[in-house]
Amino acid sequence: MSITYPVVEKFISINGEGTKAGMLSAFIRMKGCNLCCNYCDTAWANVPDCPCEDLSEAELLTWLRESQVKNVTLTGGEPLLTPDIASLIEAIGMAGMEVEIETNGSVDLTPFDKLSCRPSFTMDYKCPDSGMEGSMLPGNFSILSEQDTVKFVVSSLRDLDKAKEITEYYQLTSRCHVYLSAVFGRIEPKEIVSYMIDHHWNDVYLQLQMHKFIWPPQQRGV
Repeated sequence: MSITYPVVEKFISINGEGTKAGMLSAFIRMKGCNLCCNYCDTAWANVPDCPCEDLSEAELLTWLRESQVKNVTLTGGEPLLTPDIASLIEAIGMAGMEVEIETNGSVDLTPFDKLSCRPSFTMDYKCPDSGMEGSMLPGNFSILSEQDTVKFVVSSLRDLDKAKEITEYYQLTSRCHVYLSAVFGRIEPKEIVSYMIDHHWNDVYLQLQMHKFIWPPQQRGV
């Protein structure tokens, strides 16, 4: 029996955040997550009875080739918890596409760093207001490189203080890209800009979730 993957949605859109924001990407969202952030905008994909398609590697590769989009984003949920996901990452890379993994910061990246078709990682660090900071694995920072990104999703000034502390302690801006992302509806982007100015915080990027300005914030498949 061939391996299948629990896909809750797949779609073509622009990448709404990160270093490839505004570029086309083929998104494959896997079912399930080990965290429960209180601001999660894809919580529907994490419940046990969430409907999904069990798709094989061959079916996903066919869909990707037909899309004619070179950037592929594997997301969730937490995609790295999906059984045999490394095989899919390798297959997509071998097919000539660029794979980005959106990961929540609680999964060891070591096995995926060693893949022959290594993906780029966009890794969250869950700040205090998420309720999930205790699940973070700071050891992952040593794996990251210039093709990777750490994303701090911030709800408050307390979260910004923690993001700055972590960034400086682990010298992240000399290792990878660092982005600050506002929790939609909880903190105004101008507050983040003011914080950056007041703290002379260089070499980090404010990002807005572009897709939430183009489409309704709760719309799926975009």
